[in-house]
Amino acid sequence: MISWRKHYKRGLIAIGLLLSTSASIYAQGDAKNGEKLFKANCTACHALDKQLVGPALGGIVDKVKSEQNLDTDWLHKWIKDNKALRASGDKYANEIFEKFNKTEMTAFPNLTDQEIDDILEYTTNPPAPEPAADAAANGADTNSITSIEAQKRESMNSKIILISLMSIGGLLLWLLFKLRQLVKLQQTDELVGLNATRATSFGDIYNKYQNVGKGILVLLGIFAAYGLWNSLMWIGVYKGYKPEQPIYFSHKIHAGENKIDCQLCHSSAKYGKVSEIPSMNVCMNCHRNIAEYNGKYMEPGKDKAFYDGEIQKIYAATGWDPASQQYTGKTQPVEWTRIHNMPDFVYFNHAQHVVAGETAIINSYNKKNPDAKIDVVCKACHGQVDTMNVVQMANDFTMGWCIECHRTTEVDMNNGYNKEYFKNLHEKLKKQYGSGAKITVDAIGGLECGKCHY
Repeated sequence: MISWRKHYKRGLIAIGLLLSTSASIYAQGDAKNGEKLFKANCTACHALDKQLVGPALGGIVDKVKSEQNLDTDWLHKWIKDNKALRASGDKYANEIFEKFNKTEMTAFPNLTDQEIDDILEYTTNPPAPEPAADAAANGADTNSITSIEAQKRESMNSKIILISLMSIGGLLLWLLFKLRQLVKLQQTDELVGLNATRATSFGDIYNKYQNVGKGILVLLGIFAAYGLWNSLMWIGVYKGYKPEQPIYFSHKIHAGENKIDCQLCHSSAKYGKVSEIPSMNVCMNCHRNIAEYNGKYMEPGKDKAFYDGEIQKIYAATGWDPASQQYTGKTQPVEWTRIHNMPDFVYFNHAQHVVAGETAIINSYNKKNPDAKIDVVCKACHGQVDTMNVVQMANDFTMGWCIECHRTTEVDMNNGYNKEYFKNLHEKLKKQYGSGAKITVDAIGGLECGKCHY
């Protein structure tokens, strides 16, 4: 009896030790700190609930333990230097490398053991969302409902006001009709005779004041001709034009919030005549690893689900399967609507402005617009693109607009391109305008017809 109790007691102790050892796998890290470290180091390639470049990491500790009988020490080695672990001949490490298209995971030798434990704890027991976030969401819903109710009340008030105005208008017309009847009843014979001599038609008025009428007709003809001429002059001017695109692309998020350089996407603007529309492969350079929107900025009326849906359109266009992390070969053309399009008879070279004229254009623009200075030459023509959710044509792009720029933009004589290309011209300009004179673009041929027209 004593022996049975002794073995029973030992069994309970062993089970307790086993459970405590198992539990320690999940309780040795700080999940909140692990969440910060995970977002800073891992989210480019991993998510908890789905495969990206690498596998889903939710419950990875338990998975490695149950499927491969490996503990957290193996995970520490893999995270710190997976290449060395594969080189040592580790079977599971090499299996993972082969499975994910031999994509080598970034090594993190700088992470301490405790920090790795924090990350693993986060993958096992991710902390619940902060109540404040839920409260904010509920507040947003409440605000949305309140806004809808306010709109309904405003609509009802507008209808009441409209009906009231129509009623008042009807009453005034009725009163006018009654007053007219009273006036007719009280007219004397003298008034009747006087009315007979008055003009009662447009023809009578014209015959009486025909000289004035002819003058008015001439003025109307002049105004009509001016209006026609003015409308013809604005054909092809589309300032403010901002068409809806097949895939929603916010320049405010990309160029504004994330500070992406314009020329990263529009690479030919610097060395080419045309700044082309980037191919979808350029989008995939980033969005191969960014499958959902987690930014703080939200355009009014749009939410995370909207942005995530637009990213899925990129995947559909390029034939990218985020689950397998491979291209399917089934692509769909994207019919972008072009916004800036110079006429065929106009020659415009982006490289000439972006390279040779960059400093001169930026300095000239900032002098003329001290309250809206620019830091990128692109903004001088295309406006503050980094603040636009939907890109629009920011300027007129007329011939007069270009000429005005050439007349007021001072040439950067210290520019290496100008110094070499206009080497002999510089001496001539110094003699013509004086050594200290400001030389603008028109002085170096900026107003010659052949510069811009074939």
